[in-house]
Formats: sequence, C-alpha cells, structure tokens
Amino acid sequence: MTTGSVLSWDIATAVDGPGTRFVVFTAGCPLRCLYCHNPESWRERHGKRVEVADVVAEIEPYRRFIQVAGGGVTVSGGEPLLQEHFVGDLLHEVKRLGLHTALDTSGHLGARASDALLADTDLVLLDIKSWDRALHRRLTGVDVAPTLDFAVRLAELGKPVWLRFVLVPGLTDDPDNVEGVASFAAGLGCVERVDVLPFHKLGAPKYAALGIPFPLADTPAPTPAQVDATRARFAAHGLAA
Repeated sequence: MTTGSVLSWDIATAVDGPGTRFVVFTAGCPLRCLYCHNPESWRERHGKRVEVADVVAEIEPYRRFIQVAGGGVTVSGGEPLLQEHFVGDLLHEVKRLGLHTALDTSGHLGARASDALLADTDLVLLDIKSWDRALHRRLTGVDVAPTLDFAVRLAELGKPVWLRFVLVPGLTDDPDNVEGVASFAAGLGCVERVDVLPFHKLGAPKYAALGIPFPLADTPAPTPAQVDATRARFAAHGLAA
C-alpha cells in the first residue's frame, strides 16, 4: 500500500462537504499563506507516516454512521496534492467503501491530480485566494495561474466545485479583486456554492508556539457588513454564497 504523511484525522460536521465527514489532514504545503491558521501543516516531516490501509482501517468503523448521516470522507491539508499518489489511492479505497469523497485543495498542484484521482473525487473544495496575480503571490508566495488552470480542468470534467474565498480586510476585499474571482467562478459552470470565509486569528497561538511571527497580527477581522457585501457580489453572478 502507498504511504503518506498525515497530521491527523477526525470526524467533523463542518463546511468541508455535505453531511458528517471523516476528515484526513495531510502534512506538507508549498504555499505560505499570510493568514494560514495551520502552520504546523507546512512540512511533511511534521506528520506521521502511514499506509493507505491504516487510514481506511480508521474509517471503516464509522462507515455506516457516515452513510446514514449523508456524509463522506474529505482529504484536506496542508496540501493533499503534494502527496498525489497516496491521496489518489486513499480516495480510490474510500470509493470502494461506498462513501462520498471530497478533495480540499488550493489547486496550485492541480496538474499532479491524475484523471483517475479526479474520477474518484465526488467534490472539489477549491481555494481561490485572489484574482489579482501580484496580490496572490504576496498572499501565498506562488502564482495564481496553476489554480485557475485546475479550475478550468475541473469545469471541463464537469466536476462539482465548492469555492472558498478568504476575506481579509485591506488585502482580498478590494471590489475589483472580488469581482474578478466571482466572474471567473460564474463562468466555470461547475461551482455549486461559494463560501466566503472571514479572516480570523485563531491560529496565532500556534505561530507563537512555533516561534514564528504571525504576519497579519495587526489585521482586523472583517465586519459582518463587509462579509455580507462580498457574498452579495458573488450572488450577483448567480453563485450561491
């Protein structure tokens, strides 16, 4: 069986796919998002090396419960596609259990996702951090183009997508930036919903524990009015937000 580096797994009911989910958090991520709330997930060595069979054995006792609850299994991170072979094999085994699958990804490594991996993926939870290329690089350290290319590929495959957009005052909240993401998402034709996620500082203690400065320590959370205005901009393009 394929081995991979995993931070943890847990049962959760959250915005990571329909119903109650078994969520697997992989270790390692090529992005360094300024607002990342899981800095412990950046490096694969911080995870535990496991085989796909180990994870499946953890999922199986919850199989019936997950099915009755209308849920499934989500592979998140870190960035799952940093370990595409492990994740592909895991998704395949989860499908053999008869469970719904979701892949939570930045899309930056979307080119690594094989057609077989995507065939075993029922839903993609895709982060588009910014439409503005310079801002995206400032926010994440990488270019936005691979993510957009992956989104277009998902649309061509007819793969359902839930889009995530983190609203950060003074950074991602510029109307032109939001409009760019909204217009692009609407044109894909496969985006079922948009989750506007308000920036928060819940991960700040983790940075302190790791001895890493939190880059957005002085950035405020968006107001409810700012969140509502951003959701309305997506909704104006016919996107459920």
